[in-house]
Amino acid sequence: MLSKRLDKISPSCTIGISSKVKEMKKSGVDVINLSIGEPDFNVPREAIECGIKSLNENCTKYDLVPGITILREEICKKLLLENNCKYSIDEIVLASGAKDAITNTLLAVTDPGDEVLIPKPYWVSYWEMTKLVNATPVAIETNKNNDFKLTADLLRKYITDKAKLLILNNPSNPTGSVYTKEELSEIVNVCLEKNIYILADEIYERICYNNEFVSVASLGNNVKDITITVNGFAKSAAMTGLRLGYTASNKKIAQGMSAIQGHLVSHPSLTAQYIGYGALKYCKEDIDNMVKTYKKRRDLITSRLDKMKYVDYIYPNGAFYIFIDLSQVAKKYKYNESFSIEFCDEFLSKYKVAIVPGQAFGIDEYVRISYACSENEFIEGLNRLEKFILKIMDNCN
Repeated sequence: MLSKRLDKISPSCTIGISSKVKEMKKSGVDVINLSIGEPDFNVPREAIECGIKSLNENCTKYDLVPGITILREEICKKLLLENNCKYSIDEIVLASGAKDAITNTLLAVTDPGDEVLIPKPYWVSYWEMTKLVNATPVAIETNKNNDFKLTADLLRKYITDKAKLLILNNPSNPTGSVYTKEELSEIVNVCLEKNIYILADEIYERICYNNEFVSVASLGNNVKDITITVNGFAKSAAMTGLRLGYTASNKKIAQGMSAIQGHLVSHPSLTAQYIGYGALKYCKEDIDNMVKTYKKRRDLITSRLDKMKYVDYIYPNGAFYIFIDLSQVAKKYKYNESFSIEFCDEFLSKYKVAIVPGQAFGIDEYVRISYACSENEFIEGLNRLEKFILKIMDNCN
């Protein structure tokens, strides 16, 4: 008999859609993929050269569980210079992707039955990861009028004696919303008062368009002590397949995560770590250029959406997604169980465009579009979306 925990979880919706798109393309179907959160850039060349150099020098044997020293040193420099957070290398733990870093965090700070507070809309895997470690996910209903951002008053309403950890994604996937310093300060004060850890998922922090990104851990030493910052290289350095993430936390938590990782995976791929080192040390200009491109695309996609009837959206100040409100369409669309899932399935089947249903993020009347692709692709994808929406609405009139 298989483990009962398998009954608790659902497959990743975004990965499932991406797999379906690959199968369609393999069969010769021309599909526009606006679903996956994967940069359409290559890993910067100087970063790759660091990986090649490490292989040429036979850096292929076991190394330190929390990660190679030079990379952890470079991460400490980055956190100090860019995020105003002072860490020592024994407070940094490298992981096999940010997903692995989040799982290590959940294993280190929660026990079965502890509640993990997750603001909606949430990244698809937070909910399933929490269930996998036998903790209890609790969805916090946020408000569109506040760009679906958590507030201190709202947080207080969801705190019980079992609450152990708050997951805060900033910039947000799927909305692209970015928290101000004042908003974060109010939230962390509640966590300090109620003795709740904060998992600050800052994987998109380099992709921030208003130059006002604030790391949670920078808000004071007492805040830093309860915060586990999760970051990585997949989004900023286009290293999605290399699977490299990291955490920054207090020493006790870092030691706990390192102990867990030592038994589960030993340490992340050394080649990936050396490439990550190169990305941090030599490739800031490459990363900045990627962000400029994303910002240009953001401006194009929002200007196009502004001309479309029956839609609204959350204006993204970070990441490379746009969360589109189709609640007007949902009122007219005939569906059985889930508007967004059935809408996206029909859109893919008839219009050959892949987008992500809002149900995956906990809000069914929305869809998410990624603009980590060429301008031609997302503009054509939006043109087809408009045709689909108008057909639905015209058939109902």
